[in-house]
Amino acid sequence: MPQDTVRIATYNASLNRAAQGQLAADLAMPGNAQARNIAEVIQRNTPDILLLNEFDYDQDHAAVDLFRTNYLEVSQHGQAPVSYPYAYTAPSNTGVDSGLDLNNDGELGTADDAFGFGEFEGQYGMVVLSRFPIETPGIRTFQTFRWQDMPGNLMPADYYSAQAQEALRLSSKSHWDVPVRMGGKPVHLLASHPTPPSFDGDEDRNGRRNNDEIRFWADYVSGGTQADYIYDDAGQHGGLTPGERFVIMGDQNSDPRDGGSWPGSIDQLLKHPRVQDPQPASRGAVEAARRQGANNISHLGDPRLDTADFQDDPAPGNLRVDYVLPSKNLNVSGAGVFWPEPGEPGADLTGEFPFPTSDHRLVWVDLLLPKGPA
Repeated sequence: MPQDTVRIATYNASLNRAAQGQLAADLAMPGNAQARNIAEVIQRNTPDILLLNEFDYDQDHAAVDLFRTNYLEVSQHGQAPVSYPYAYTAPSNTGVDSGLDLNNDGELGTADDAFGFGEFEGQYGMVVLSRFPIETPGIRTFQTFRWQDMPGNLMPADYYSAQAQEALRLSSKSHWDVPVRMGGKPVHLLASHPTPPSFDGDEDRNGRRNNDEIRFWADYVSGGTQADYIYDDAGQHGGLTPGERFVIMGDQNSDPRDGGSWPGSIDQLLKHPRVQDPQPASRGAVEAARRQGANNISHLGDPRLDTADFQDDPAPGNLRVDYVLPSKNLNVSGAGVFWPEPGEPGADLTGEFPFPTSDHRLVWVDLLLPKGPA
């Protein structure tokens, strides 16, 4: 059967700002250096579908539109422009005040007291860009799903007050199921950005939450009774049904062998019977780990698979935290991480601190999809 190749990518672009409205202001004109570099990375990799993490949300979607018009659709340093006629973004838990003292510091209304860490509503948000039609009526969001409603959750009950346990949402940003029509029927883009397993204390509240944010998708794609507890923001229960096609994507903030994750967190997806791991890799990551040394020397994981250039001394060093994980009923034809070696084209876009773009790398997977009705 004739096949089309579709490139699906995730990229934590670090297009977050310190104040509400600042990102849209920065993108209103075409000269912002960071945005130009991010756009060039995207143009060099030409994904058909792209999830951007850490892209501040605004209710009017102004930043998304400005980024497409002023940056992606304009050649950056000789690269061909890219156009995404379809986009999806939605509110995030970041910066949404819980009204409770979630970090037990005796103060209310801080960034740590929001349902997801943030100085304002929508900071560190997400956006899906697509060349394929998004089936908007089929979108499911899980922003308000409560952590305590996950059976067997890892919430540290001794740390949170009874009121906090009752109110706290699972997702630090949101979880989205965004169906995109490809190859005759939908592929479900399962997008999220779990909290980093750090910036906490001995209770490991963020490590535990990261684990359960990742587990959410493992249960969701399992479907059946394992997903019965899940409800979306419209009140619909359950997960995917057998045979549905999906891609889990985003900055999961969890490395399978290194870093500070709760043990086995990302393995809930990497070893899931319905999920395949194409293991996107790069030579640039190997060279960066060798050159930077420090904590990278003691890492157990293969540096080819690293997707983020974090601080090396002290920990954590470079890690694999960004993922594009297709369902096993999708055919993978290629995969990679955009991390050029020094001297290769685009290497100036992935330099060391201060980062000219982001401390994360764009991760892509190519899929072969049959034409016509599936």
